[in-house]
Amino acid sequence: MFGLALKMLFGDTAKYLMLVAGLFFATFLIVQQASVFCGLMRWTTATLRNVAAPIYVVEERVEQINETNPLRDTDVARVRSVSSVKWAMPLYSGIERARLEDGSYKTIQMVGIDASSFAGAPARMLEGRIEDLRLPNTVIIDELAIERLSVDTGHPIKLGDRFEINDIEARVVGICAAMRSFTGGPYVWTTYERALQYTPASRKMLSAVMAMPVDGLSPTQAAADIEKKTGLKAYIVGQFGKDPRDFSHATVWWYVKNTGIPISFGTTVIIGFIVGVAISCQTFYAFVLDNLKHLGALKAMGMSNFRLSLMLLTQAFTVGLIGFGLGLLATSGFGWTALEKQQPPFYMPWIIPVVAFGVIQFICMLAALMGIVRLSLYEPAQVFRA
Repeated sequence: MFGLALKMLFGDTAKYLMLVAGLFFATFLIVQQASVFCGLMRWTTATLRNVAAPIYVVEERVEQINETNPLRDTDVARVRSVSSVKWAMPLYSGIERARLEDGSYKTIQMVGIDASSFAGAPARMLEGRIEDLRLPNTVIIDELAIERLSVDTGHPIKLGDRFEINDIEARVVGICAAMRSFTGGPYVWTTYERALQYTPASRKMLSAVMAMPVDGLSPTQAAADIEKKTGLKAYIVGQFGKDPRDFSHATVWWYVKNTGIPISFGTTVIIGFIVGVAISCQTFYAFVLDNLKHLGALKAMGMSNFRLSLMLLTQAFTVGLIGFGLGLLATSGFGWTALEKQQPPFYMPWIIPVVAFGVIQFICMLAALMGIVRLSLYEPAQVFRA
């Protein structure tokens, strides 16, 4: 029975290819757009991944990591005074402009960290040493900076090269690996005190306080104690999707609720679904109509509607599996290219292909249902009418 169903499916090459093509494009649009959206949301939390700390303490009205309402320098001591805190270090994070040797300006994401503990330093150094940040007028750049901060001479920026930030020299002593930021500028690390020199002076300069809970206490408990005793907002890191206090969770949902990004990508995903439904249902229904006499003959010979329905479901599932597989393969190729070029952002967690597979199979089952309804209304005697 199943072999006969597949022979009928593959025998009509034109409609078979049309079904596969429709499901292929639907899969590609759904998976690709969902993955780019997830990648873009990961970019919004890049600072949390590049400047790692268990707890971030920020001004009480801050809702996401890219929003910086400055604190007073004395807030570091206030956080340190909380008994649940093992250590607390200052952090500067802000957008600055770097002046290159040829006179051009580039936007950078500058990060200032504590010079004694190096809390928040890059996790993976490619060249140089983190300790060299203690030298005068030194910075560490990420891989993106090699492309963005290189002057147009054909020679990429390297260790020992210089540029200026706010008319103050910055000498490169290290290159690290880092996730690209949502703002698009490369990350540049320096010490906290030097970051304040690079930045135009203002009354309050502290962006956040990074903290570690005492041994045996969870970050969630320590964050609650910090908020209670200081009145500041304390976020934990590393519990995305599990705890609404997680800073990544808060950042992603802020962008979801306050920007048009989800609507833009969601519209494309819906279009992909509509394309799949329109092409698959119309083509499969036409396929059933073309083979209605053959199916009616089987029905006249005693095959039950249930077994005929299983044949149609088998055909629909098969084209869905093939179309989904080809679409996922094409999306993976797109993602590989995107990762090589580092844009557009691309991140495909396991839930995306699983949900996409369910959507594609739903489309196929809907198409099969239309065929089943038409077949159930077909009288076997019509096969023998002239």
